[in-house]
Amino acid sequence: MDFHTLRVEERPDRLSVTLNRPERRNAIDAAMVAELHEICAGLEREPKLLLLTGGADGVFAGGADIAELRERTKHDALAAINQGLFARIRALPLPTLAAVDGPALGGGAELAYACDLRICTDRAYFGQPEVRLGIIAGAGATYRLPELVGEGLAKELLFTGRRVPAEEALAVRLVNRVLAPEQLLPTAHELLDDMAKASALALRLTKLAVDAPEGAHPRVELAAQAVLFEDEEKQRRMTEFLDRRR
Repeated sequence: MDFHTLRVEERPDRLSVTLNRPERRNAIDAAMVAELHEICAGLEREPKLLLLTGGADGVFAGGADIAELRERTKHDALAAINQGLFARIRALPLPTLAAVDGPALGGGAELAYACDLRICTDRAYFGQPEVRLGIIAGAGATYRLPELVGEGLAKELLFTGRRVPAEEALAVRLVNRVLAPEQLLPTAHELLDDMAKASALALRLTKLAVDAPEGAHPRVELAAQAVLFEDEEKQRRMTEFLDRRR
């Protein structure tokens, strides 16, 4: 597909997707939503690791496109336009990583929350300003943010719109690492390199086990392990490990 709001680099084991609306601070509009759905469809057909970034311009995503958002109706809200996309990203078969530089606000922050891991630069910040615009954070923050940082802090951020700078984001475990801007993408690819050394099936089933509904974890874990115990790659990897020790 010829993308207009994204820059896409494909490697054998991963897809690097850069939000590309610099003139609008990478605001998430309908065209970007459609193109990100195309990315998801491809990764569902052919699972790969996913890196999402806003590029090196000091902006991840300034939020949803307010000009479009102002015109949306209750019917648009119930259509779950952004929420449905972010849920699809969350459910992708293999791990996803958001590399955040500069602001990740509103829908931009919710896009980052939908990824499995987040790293950011020391000039990054996160925030949910929706209540100040007369709406709620309606694309996942009301349930993903409490899971990430706890209910009390999540409510404070959702109620006030306060921005969370990078060091605080690390302290409350909203992000995994804080880096200098020039280290962001190299570190992102190093993390993905480490993941790519693993069995793709083991990665996929580990993600399913971690994301299983409450109460289902032990059963999903046992089923996943049963599948992997019969997998030829498990036999190969363990045989190679034992041969190296000899």
